[in-house]
Amino acid sequence: MTIDPETKLSYMTELINTHEAKSRLSEIIRKVENGADVAVARNGKPVVRIIPWAANKTKTPGAWEGLVTYNGSSNDAIGSDEDIQQMFEESVSSEL
Repeated sequence: MTIDPETKLSYMTELINTHEAKSRLSEIIRKVENGADVAVARNGKPVVRIIPWAANKTKTPGAWEGLVTYNGSSNDAIGSDEDIQQMFEESVSSEL
C-alpha cells in the first residue's frame, strides 16, 4: 500500500469534506462496513478516519487455569510472599 507522505493517507483512501460527510453519513458508514477506507477533511486537510467497529472479544476468567506451568510445575511463578519480601529488602540494602 502506498502512503502519501504529506497526509499520511493511503492513495486508496477516499477523502471527503465535512459537509459531504454530514450529508452522506449513512452511505459512508455502509462503505466502511464493506471495507472502504474513508477520511474526513476540514479545509482540505484530513482530520479523522472512519473505521469499522471491532467487537470486543469476551474473556473468560480462569480460562488458562491449569494450562500454564512454570519450571515444570503449576506453582506460583515468582515465589512466596516471603521470597519477594526478602528480594526487595536485599535490593534496597544493596549499593547501586
